[in-house]
Amino acid sequence: MAEKKKWFTMDFGLKKGAVVAETSGCGCGSTSGGCGSHSAPPKQEPVASSCGCGSTSGGCGSHGKTTMPKSEYSITADEFDAAVEGTMVGETKKDGFQQVFDVKMDRRTAFRKLTASLLIGAGAVQTSCSPIAGDETKEKAQIDWEEQFKGNYKLMTQEEKQATVDRLVRSYQLRKKENIKMSATDAAKDVLFGYAFNISKCQGYMNCVSACVEENNQDRNSEMEYIRIHEMKDGQGFKFHDADDNFYHEVPAAGHFYMGTQCFHCDEPPCVDVCPVEATWREEDGLVVIDYDWCIGCRYCMAACPYDGRRFNWSKPEVPEAEVNKNQHYLGNRMRKKGVMEKCTFCIQRSRSGKDPACVEACPTGARIFGNLLDPDSTIRWVLENKQVFRLKEDLGTEPKFWYFMD
Repeated sequence: MAEKKKWFTMDFGLKKGAVVAETSGCGCGSTSGGCGSHSAPPKQEPVASSCGCGSTSGGCGSHGKTTMPKSEYSITADEFDAAVEGTMVGETKKDGFQQVFDVKMDRRTAFRKLTASLLIGAGAVQTSCSPIAGDETKEKAQIDWEEQFKGNYKLMTQEEKQATVDRLVRSYQLRKKENIKMSATDAAKDVLFGYAFNISKCQGYMNCVSACVEENNQDRNSEMEYIRIHEMKDGQGFKFHDADDNFYHEVPAAGHFYMGTQCFHCDEPPCVDVCPVEATWREEDGLVVIDYDWCIGCRYCMAACPYDGRRFNWSKPEVPEAEVNKNQHYLGNRMRKKGVMEKCTFCIQRSRSGKDPACVEACPTGARIFGNLLDPDSTIRWVLENKQVFRLKEDLGTEPKFWYFMD
């Protein structure tokens, strides 16, 4: 059974102990010559000084420093982490305002952010001082101000996360006069989500695409889609550059097969590595998420993704109020602003509450399988252990959590 566990990686980043190089016992900075301490020691009784200059004070400047045996410089990873953590004791935690303006950005982005902040601030002050402004108007201005200077979600405390969610819920109520339910559920312990796609069963019906659009409040005007179904010709392998991704004919078409792609939620996601503001990251349950309010729209992650799994919204997503899914998650299907990255989150608002993603539930042929890779009794584990599975671009070392197989 041991060899069958190669389909997922349990080691999410090994830490290596640091080894400090051995230094000269003399403080002059040289290994020879100089202060005279590098010659053989004179024949006399040993002194406490570690320097060979023969004096216990003054002289070459090496006195007062202790030279330890080399073996004591080798420390374990735990000791190194403890030492680093010890130096951080007493540091002040950056608030949202500091985080916003500490981010490295180009001049255009910095100017835009500063201008937006000044406008929001001026509007909030004017509104709060206006004798004719109602309580709801003032509350909305206060929410806008606090939202502009909130910190990165992954750096927030649980109390800060809840306060942020509460603000967004209240903001929606004030703007739309409608109620929504938004959660900030964290990753559960001993959960690692994985996905499997049965190429033999997919018939190209596109139910999964439609369900994904509706579930995740995707823009209707631009027809944004997180999932793509590729129609390929039999006997020619996986040639994505020749595949038809926008077919409008009766399916399944004779002589063709179908294959779906989306975000693969890699263990080693290149999109995370290139983000200059840490707006995207990998959660403990394997989900790669985005803080939409922290994203600056540089699209580096879009270029770095080898699976074409990310989408950029060039305009503010528009969803008719009657079609808005009001069961939302902060890192998932909440309403986005213009100019940020979006992608599949394995329906985090559903998966973290024990449900299948919308695409899995909507598939009429059972081609999609989702579950917890750490649960030995899950369907996804049975598939990975009993079917001939493969992943796209395995050689890149991204460790995607999305497998394909055929009956």
